Amino acid sequence: MIERVVVRTFKTTAATSVDPEGHRHPAPEHEVVEALLEVTDTDGVTGYCQVQPDQVRPAALDKHVRPVLLGQDPWDRERLWRLLARRQRGAHGGFTDRALGFVDQALWDLVARKVDLPAWKLAGGARDRIPAYASTMCGDADGLATPADYGDFAKHLVSLGYRAIKLHTWMPPVPGAPDVARDVEACRAVRDAVGPDVALMLDASHWYSRTEALRLGRALQELDFYWFEEPMEEASISSYRWLAEQLDIPVIGPEVAWGKHMTRAEWVSSGACDILRAGPAGSGGITPVLKTVHLAEAFNVDCEIHGNGSGSLTVLGATDAGRWYERGLLHPHVDFDRVPPHRNAIADPLDENGCVTLPEISGIGDDWNFEHIGVHTLEVW
Repeated sequence: MIERVVVRTFKTTAATSVDPEGHRHPAPEHEVVEALLEVTDTDGVTGYCQVQPDQVRPAALDKHVRPVLLGQDPWDRERLWRLLARRQRGAHGGFTDRALGFVDQALWDLVARKVDLPAWKLAGGARDRIPAYASTMCGDADGLATPADYGDFAKHLVSLGYRAIKLHTWMPPVPGAPDVARDVEACRAVRDAVGPDVALMLDASHWYSRTEALRLGRALQELDFYWFEEPMEEASISSYRWLAEQLDIPVIGPEVAWGKHMTRAEWVSSGACDILRAGPAGSGGITPVLKTVHLAEAFNVDCEIHGNGSGSLTVLGATDAGRWYERGLLHPHVDFDRVPPHRNAIADPLDENGCVTLPEISGIGDDWNFEHIGVHTLEVW
């Protein structure tokens, strides 16, 4: 039975930082505060999920999470997930899909650790290796400042083994962003740099209007891009249906729309996307993303998993959804394979063929440096 649910904050270091709009960029290595959600049962087994300290607050634990989990069997993940999801009604932002997802991932980590299995095997075990696409950081003033920078970086990524690349171009607060013409220039530079045999995708700024998104999408078609992602506000499903009807390039979505698998059902059934999109970190956890995968299968459409990390790897290993694993965010000035002090290893090392092998350690795949975390703990609440 579950007897303890806490969040542990600790000091570590990072080589990236986030701008005022939430986009990650390179930065000198500096001290940061990270956090782990910990769910422990009466056998002393703990499941973990890394969270940002401001994403699961003490009030949410006290009001929503502990009343549902404490005293319950962690194997009852489906029942517990439903009880937690029902508490979102009237929570006024205090218990988001992202927070729900962290709790669900910690439960999957706990039960997989109990039986000493990787969670992806426990959840289905469909494959143990998957091709990765390189997912770039957004444009900036140094490293990804010009279309030529994107082209040069794309050639470097191909030399590392990647056979697919997704661009994030310039977004606010970069002056002049977003800009359709500049996005097209970057996409053309990358296609010219890597040739016709590398799959390319664009995750566009969600501030575009319908007409801007259509103009950008038509340009991507000419450049033989594989998919077109989030050019508009995702609350407008009708806008995406309008766009998908006019383009040959597959429109993928939704990325961040609230509503878990239910919202994804609306998207695919209404024709608002050609490829479905969901990720454990933003769509309520591993449990509802597995539901989304099977929903997509029933409609005979692909479901690509959003975001990197152990939760996404769990879904990808458990099912045959998705052609790729999203590896990133990548930048010419950032060593993505850097192991931060609070880990013993990264979860997704890339092989020479551009593939990631699913983790074989028990749990969802995170190898924590508990000695560092313990020494550098700030609070447990």
